[in-house]
Amino acid sequence: MTMDPALLVGIPADFRYLAGTPFHIVNEKYVTAITGALGAVPVLIPALAEALPIEALLARIDGLLLPGSPSNVDPARYGNGASSDGTLKDQRRDASTLPLIRAALAAGVPLLAICRGVQELNVALGGTLHERVHEEEGRRDHRAPLDAPLDVRYGPSHRVQLAPGGMLATALGTEHATVNSVHWQAIDRLAPGLEVEATAEDGTVEAVRVAQASNFAVGVQWHPEYRFAEDAVSRALFDGFAQAVRARAAKLRHAA
Repeated sequence: MTMDPALLVGIPADFRYLAGTPFHIVNEKYVTAITGALGAVPVLIPALAEALPIEALLARIDGLLLPGSPSNVDPARYGNGASSDGTLKDQRRDASTLPLIRAALAAGVPLLAICRGVQELNVALGGTLHERVHEEEGRRDHRAPLDAPLDVRYGPSHRVQLAPGGMLATALGTEHATVNSVHWQAIDRLAPGLEVEATAEDGTVEAVRVAQASNFAVGVQWHPEYRFAEDAVSRALFDGFAQAVRARAAKLRHAA
């Protein structure tokens, strides 16, 4: 797809120390999905925490994609105290994305949240998380082996039930889909204002929509960005996001 240099989609970065040096980083597959599925220019948003100029940033981007990450949202952010031993956290990303999400929704910026992103969306709006959903009674293990080839790690894993009459069910013309599964955390108490769009067979919330959002605002627990062009569910998500992003861009250009 030809890239439109005027079409900008923000992607918040992780903050990580690599070999003792601080980095702001984003997995390439999210960048590739933005360029390939939307034809937009990815704008990597550094994890500046309270120093992030949110209002100025949102005035210049046409969409916001919240990516997955090896790190988990800190349980202190949703009132659950200390995290389990061995849990990777990213305080700088938490401090950057949670207020950014609330401001983006208020400003009507199209939003697509993936994996950690949907967890952040839920926490930002007042919900809570299971830190290790695989340890909850009756839940399946939603993790994937880290040493497996990518096509195995991000390959089809389990079925989800799409909410009848929901956005995804309507777009796909079906009430079932098969998705991949690469996560530890999952939604526990659903945030006010979110509606469930998909549920795994074990009851895990797999997709949500911001009910009263003025624009596209959807989060999924799986990874539609991996081989986005080959999967019907992924194409439906990115097509909806792309349509909203382009509409916002046209509106902003007309206003200017």
